[in-house]
Amino acid sequence: MSTPVVDRPREDPGQGPGTSGRLRPDRGHGRGSRALLYLTLTVLALVFLAPLLWALSGSFKPRGDIFATPPRLLPTSPTLENYRTLLTEQPFWTWFAISTAVALIATVVSVFVCAMAGFGFAKYRFAGKRVLFALMFSSLSIPFAVILVPLFVLLVKAGLGNPWFALIVPWVAPAFGIFMMQQFIVQSVPDDILEAARIDGCSEARTFFTIVLPLLRPSLGALAVWTFLQSYNSFLWPLVIISDTSRATVPLGLQTLFQSENRAYDLVLAGSVLATVPTILVFLLLRRQLLEGLAAGAVKG
Repeated sequence: MSTPVVDRPREDPGQGPGTSGRLRPDRGHGRGSRALLYLTLTVLALVFLAPLLWALSGSFKPRGDIFATPPRLLPTSPTLENYRTLLTEQPFWTWFAISTAVALIATVVSVFVCAMAGFGFAKYRFAGKRVLFALMFSSLSIPFAVILVPLFVLLVKAGLGNPWFALIVPWVAPAFGIFMMQQFIVQSVPDDILEAARIDGCSEARTFFTIVLPLLRPSLGALAVWTFLQSYNSFLWPLVIISDTSRATVPLGLQTLFQSENRAYDLVLAGSVLATVPTILVFLLLRRQLLEGLAAGAVKG
């Protein structure tokens, strides 16, 4: 008696045993998507870098060559005269020192205050907590220009109009920083760790400094970069507070050169290039914490 023959599905020669019926990934499609992604990122990088590259090139050009037609990316006769004039005949070093010092102080104070406030909103219960948090969060929708005059009048009436102090005030406790810290603490600091620390006899201050702050390192780095850039690049508030151009910040000083009678575009470009040095250094030093903080904020749980 003959045995019946059962038809089996033919396997693709390119597939191994046990893989029949499975679809192989389309490698061509994946390569095309990756090439399109790289092309898009390259175009965006060039768009964002174009102003900086143009400023860098123009800072080595004489003033007459900056607006030459057709425009030239590379200077035909490079010169360091723009930098020499800016650093010797203008108080650029004073502007640079004031901007950097104010930004560093504001960053340290802001990171500390926002971490404490965020910890309080995240892990403590007190009367009016929801109302205070709602008021704080709603202040994000108010432009700074709206509170500019009231804040200035308040500081002057209180006798706190000293430029060094006044320049730091807007960045002491930004609502964005408090909200960012509160969200990160809720996600990254378990209540069990805090309870264990309290059972072991740790005070609230010691718990915050020895347990909470080390866990907040990624978000602290991200907040530090944001605060430094906001304070260092601020223009409107220093314009109201500072009346002596020799004690201006870098953005205000460059605006003074731009508004001069001869429109010193060459000096403005040279100053713009030098002004980017602290921001680039801060980003390079804190890039790891910045990326970790952004990644942690994008993942729930």
